Amino acid sequence: MILPTIIDSGRDYVTVGNCGNFSVYKTFDCGQAFRFDPVEGDNSVFSGIAHGRRVTFRQLGEGVIRIEGADEPDYRQTWEHYLALDEDYELADRTILGAMPNEVDRCVMTEAVRCGAGIRILRQDPFEALISFIISQNNNIPRIKKIITALCEKYGVDGAFPTAEALYNAGEEGLFALKTGFRAGYIHDACRKILSGEVSLHEIDKASFEDATEMLCRIKGVGPKVSSCVLLFGFGKTEAFPIDVWIKRSLERHFPGGFDPSPMGRYAGIAQQYLFYYERWIGGGE
Repeated sequence: MILPTIIDSGRDYVTVGNCGNFSVYKTFDCGQAFRFDPVEGDNSVFSGIAHGRRVTFRQLGEGVIRIEGADEPDYRQTWEHYLALDEDYELADRTILGAMPNEVDRCVMTEAVRCGAGIRILRQDPFEALISFIISQNNNIPRIKKIITALCEKYGVDGAFPTAEALYNAGEEGLFALKTGFRAGYIHDACRKILSGEVSLHEIDKASFEDATEMLCRIKGVGPKVSSCVLLFGFGKTEAFPIDVWIKRSLERHFPGGFDPSPMGRYAGIAQQYLFYYERWIGGGE
């Protein structure tokens, strides 16, 4: 693995090279993060808020990105890890393809890997990921973004995602007023259990995948799909393989004989994103 290197930096920006096939567009447009949008319609530039900071990611060329709103220490401390630039995606791709049980499945996955090349699994704040994917249930991305924006504007501080205490104190009625619908009770229950210690994000982070799933599913409205998304995008447990409507469609279409993600180990979640991108934007053909 060739490690990314800092090419240039200043008080409010850092330019990073040797980022492999990292794609700003694919990473921020594949349904894993809800607080980023392209800048003035330019799909090579996405701006938003993560870890309480407003930041812009700009693709300058193949393997080169500029992070605006951060300096070199910020990059080392936060953004290198957030963007998964410390993960060997060439190894991940080889492992994913090598885990395919036959040539037919390998051909399909090769296309998915090719189409999704450049996607990185973001390392998001666990609490934000939990609430965001509770909101995502039976929802679409534009509406999810509107609800999250409303929550942040009403209960966050300086653009940061609201704390569990702030959302709990809002009450179910306050959350419902922001068009969260039936999810208001789920959000409130999540915050109550986190504040009481019944559910510990710290313990989930340290737990095995199976134990972490059990802990998350103690929250009202959190089942296998939502817990898998939270573990994948909020806790970096990349063995998670969430099955939503797009993945179910992809598996039925391309793997009629069945599909077992377990041989891919900790790269199963990366394969999931490739298949999601392939089905949703390219492979579906609908």
